[in-house]
Amino acid sequence: MNQNPEVDRLMQTLDHPQKEAIEYLRTAILKVDPQITEQVKWNAPSFCYGGVDRVTFQLKSKDVQLIFHRGAKVKDDEIPFTFHDDSGLMKWRTNDRAMVTFKDLTDVTAHEEAFASLISRWMKA
Repeated sequence: MNQNPEVDRLMQTLDHPQKEAIEYLRTAILKVDPQITEQVKWNAPSFCYGGVDRVTFQLKSKDVQLIFHRGAKVKDDEIPFTFHDDSGLMKWRTNDRAMVTFKDLTDVTAHEEAFASLISRWMKA
């Protein structure tokens, strides 16, 4: 796993009601693919694939929220971006940005397999 000491430090000081679920998801995301790296971006753990930010925690909510995106800026694609979410976990914000929300660790573990598959496919999309 590509754990980043900067993210370790952030997690040590994180005061969030769902810290345990966030730690669990952090590990789960990094286990999906050895090419996934992490960093602190927007004061939260953010995960990259091929050097591009792809998934970032949203820590302002009391729930566990992750933003699925294709970098910091919206892409202006010649061919519109499409991604099929057969898990039903994603709530689309724009055509290439979505939010996944979990209430707690129990909710995370109930959807763990579907989430891992979603991460794997999203990172390469």
